[in-house]
This record gives sequence, structure tokens and C-alpha cells, in this order.
Amino acid sequence: MRKRLDSLFLGLLLTATVATAQERQPLVRNVYLSDDPSQEVPRIHVGSRIATVLRFEEDVDPARTALLGWEGRFEPILSGGKSVLLVPRQSLPPEDTFLLRVTLQDGTELPFTLNAREDGQADQQINVFRNIESPDAMRSRLSDSRIRERRLWEENERFRQEETSVDHSLAALLTQGAVKMTPFRVARSWTFSCDIGTVEIRGYIHSSKTAVVFAITNQASKTPWRLGQARLSVESSGKAWPFALRMDQEEIVQGASGTIAVVADLSTFDFKKGSEKLILELIRHDGLREALVVLEETGPHK
Repeated sequence: MRKRLDSLFLGLLLTATVATAQERQPLVRNVYLSDDPSQEVPRIHVGSRIATVLRFEEDVDPARTALLGWEGRFEPILSGGKSVLLVPRQSLPPEDTFLLRVTLQDGTELPFTLNAREDGQADQQINVFRNIESPDAMRSRLSDSRIRERRLWEENERFRQEETSVDHSLAALLTQGAVKMTPFRVARSWTFSCDIGTVEIRGYIHSSKTAVVFAITNQASKTPWRLGQARLSVESSGKAWPFALRMDQEEIVQGASGTIAVVADLSTFDFKKGSEKLILELIRHDGLREALVVLEETGPHK
């Protein structure tokens, strides 16, 4: 006889951990140069002790490639083959700007400006295309176009689903603290300290759904906290599992708090008698994974 869902999911266990900076995702982007003199000099974003690599289609002349005013701020610039490597020794104020002059073997000089972003996000690889009509440049531009198109489609699809989704409505109620207006009840809660302040996590259960609410307080960072992305996936395969997400504000400034709620329907998920799990990850704007929540079956509630 099939187990009732309320009996099965009352045994749901949620555990959480706060991740470290090692969870940053690499940021790779393409830069396309032009002969138009009005084109703005390409800007490269660097970060403290984070390596930034510029990759060119032609070989670089190391003897004529230089970073102006780098002494004491950067490691000695390394260039050779088709690459230039930059590593800041320390954090740089966003208002400080450096000029990088890259000279190719054919004598062509390419200027770039370097600075740090306020949110700390740094370019880890820049692919520079001098000839926008070259085969590699055309392939990269086509790939960039497809990525933009996919993101736009995903955003439009998300908006369409949110208009009619029950789970999105439940998530919206949870961000406002209206738990009594939902079918959920608290399973567990945790509070962690992190580099910007604190993260409180509350896990909720229901007969066929689960919800996780993150209450984030920005006590230390002058840079507002912003969500990069949230992921819910099957542990064994990495396959994405659908969920609804709502937050009560787009960014959390210093001294303020914000709430993010995630709701997932688990009525069709097979926990395989406790051997399968779901992994919920919360990743902020600078690529740091702020928290990880594991959802697993622990047996029927007694």
C-alpha cells in the first residue's frame, strides 16, 4: 500500500552549511575591439589576489606590454604566447584606475583600463577579439547571442509561470512572514554568521511540499547584498528540480535585512528510501555560495 505523503514528508530533514569563497564561479567574458576611434577603451575588472587572464588571437610582445603604476599594487605582469596575466596584491578602491598597454607581435598597441568593482566581482578570463569578423570572433558572438536569447526566454517564462503559480504565491506569503496563511509548519531553523553579517534559515514542511526561508542581515558590507542565483538539484545526477522563489527586496544595504523564500513541490520526487537527496544552493551576486541546504528523507514521523 502506498504511503501517505503527509507521513512520508513529515520525516524530511533539512541541514545547512555556509560555504567559503572557494565556491566562486569563474567569470569569463568576450571583448570585441573596433577601429572606431569613438569606441570606449575596454574596461577589465580585477580583484584582490584573483588572477585575471587576457587571451588574444595573436601572440603578445612581452617587451612592449606594460601596466602603468602597478608597483606595489600588482604582482609583476606576466605575458607570453597569446596571454597576459594580472594579479592584484591587495584590494583596490573602485576609484583607482590603471592603464594596461598590450602590444602584439605585429606592433599593434591595444589599451585597456583596469579597476575593481564595488561588489568585488572580478573577470577571471577575458577573450579579446581584435578582428570581429574572424571565425573565432563570429563563433563567440553567436554563442553570446544565444546565451542572451536563452536568458531572455527564461526570464519571460519565469514571469509567465509566476503569474499563475501556487508555489510562487506561497513563497510570496513566506517572505512577508505570513506563515499562518500557508499550509507549512516549521521543521528546523539555524542561524549562521558570515562575512557580511548573519543568515537565518528556516525549513518548513507540508504533505507534498517543502519551503526554505533565508533571512539575511547585512551588518558589515558597504556593498549591498544581492542574489546571484538559487539552484535546487538532485544530488546523484545534478538534474535541476523545479522550485518557486520570491524575495522581499532586490538588494540588502548595510544595516538592513531581507528575506528570500523557496518553495518546491516534492509530491513526485522519489527519495528512494532515504538514499536520494535534493541540494538547495543560494549564490550571491559575486559568485559566493552563501548557503547550502540538504533535503533528505529520514523516515515517517512518529
